[in-house]
Order: sequence, then structure tokens, then C-alpha cells
Amino acid sequence: MSTPSSTLSVQSLYDLTGRVALVTGGGTGIGLMIAQGLAAAGAKVYISGRRKDVLEQVAASWDGQKGALIAVQMDVTDRESIMAAKTLIQEKEGKLHILVNNAGQVGPTSPFLNNPAAPERKDAESLGQALFNEPQSGWADIYAINTFSIFFVTTAFLGLLDTASRESTIPGFTASVVNITSISGLTRLAQDHFAYNSAKAAASHLTKMLATECALKGVRVRVNAVAPGVYASEMTADVIPPERVNAVGKGVMPVPAERSGTAQEMAGTVIYLVSPAGCYTNGQEIVIDGGYLAVNPSV
Repeated sequence: MSTPSSTLSVQSLYDLTGRVALVTGGGTGIGLMIAQGLAAAGAKVYISGRRKDVLEQVAASWDGQKGALIAVQMDVTDRESIMAAKTLIQEKEGKLHILVNNAGQVGPTSPFLNNPAAPERKDAESLGQALFNEPQSGWADIYAINTFSIFFVTTAFLGLLDTASRESTIPGFTASVVNITSISGLTRLAQDHFAYNSAKAAASHLTKMLATECALKGVRVRVNAVAPGVYASEMTADVIPPERVNAVGKGVMPVPAERSGTAQEMAGTVIYLVSPAGCYTNGQEIVIDGGYLAVNPSV
């Protein structure tokens, strides 16, 4: 039995018209790349963050012919704030098709790790004490935004996501959660930030657990992750010139692609996961890193 050509067209495979999405940290960097990509594919996209002025400015500047960007203030580390945003979307939309957990920060750094001349690397005692002196509060903060937020935001919106799946008339369609993790959670290098990398590693495993438990409990929501390599963001720079890519990546080997990732590559990967083309993908983490993990120590 042949497949109708109309269902295999690019427009059909990746069309998000009528879908409702929420992208946390959607006002800048990678989150904005994703939000604009979803809107360009036809989705109504709520972009959240702490800075309402930034969100509103971004939403007002959207000039796409399809979709829309709508600002909604939400602090992903505050459960009351999460529930307020959930209530707003529930009242306005009644369901949610796409959730992208993108909000994140770097946290405590150890710039001496990759500097052989640093006094902190004089001997084991010096290295150990320098690392020991990292603020515990910084570790707690980075886990709160990079890992805890994925759990609490996802669970808060789980009912709305399941509703979207059950109300859909598209064969095989299920609502989708996409967690933006990082190659930093997959490489064995600390890259000058133990806290960030371990929090991202936790986010990767949390993705798999959420996917499994949703499937086992009959919740019609797929959960996947995208692990970017070196991309422009507020944590790096608005634009990363080729000569700076390896300084950002902090690998023992340079990035084979010799450049940072693009908005098209980031948005395109997420669109695949949340579109009809990706509805058979669940519990997976897609790495888009220009070959970084192919040449650097990783799990």
C-alpha cells in the first residue's frame, strides 16, 4: 500500500499550524531561535522568562507571515509563577501541544582548570581547595534552573499536553516535550564548570525518566531532548566568530565543523521532534554539535 504523496510533502511533515507551544527562556539566544522557528512553522508560541520587557519587545517585533509570539512572564524556579503561567494558558487555550524547556544558566565556573600556569593547578591540594571553595549556593541555583525546572514545568503542564493529544484528529499525533540539554552533560570534560555540566547530565537522564514514566502510565506525551554544542546565546555571545568556537567549547580537540551552530539547525531539530515527522520518536536525545562529541571524551 503506497503512502499518499500529500502526507510526505515538506509542508505536511513539518506544518505546526494550529499548535500551541510554550518555550521557556524564549526571549533570547537558543530559546528565541526555537520560538521563531516554531512560529514560522505556524504555531502560536508563548515565550516565557523573568524579564517581561524583553519578551514583549521580541513578541512585538515578530514579522512572520504564520504563527505568533506571545509574551508570558514566568520564573521557572518558582512554582507559584509556573502555576500562574499554566492557568493563563489553560484559560486562553485549554491545551498545550508543545513544551520546550530551554531556560538555563552557567553557574559557578573554574577558569583555572584549563590554564596549566594557574596557581590553583600547582598540586592536588591547591586544585582541590580551589574547587572546594566554589559557592554551594551557586550549585543549588544552577540545578534549580537547569534541572529542577524541567521537572516542575513539565509536570505542571502535563495535563494540558495530554489533553492536546487526546483532542487531536491527526493520526498518531502526540503532544511533545523537548528539553534543551547540552553536550556539556554528555562530555567527560568539565569545560571549566563542573556544576553546569553535572546539572545538564541530570537533565538528560530526567528526560529519559519522564519519557518512560509517561509511557508506562498511559500519558500521551512524548519527551525528548536536544543537546546543542557551541551555539550563540546570552551565555556565550550573540554571534560566535569561527576563531572563538573552540575557546567556548573548551575541548581537547577542536570542533570538526569549525563553526558554531545556526538558528536553522537548532529550530529545525526541534520542529522535527514536535511535528508529524517526529511523532514516533520518544525518550531520545539528539546531539547537534558539529562533531564535538565525536572527537572529545564523552559518555
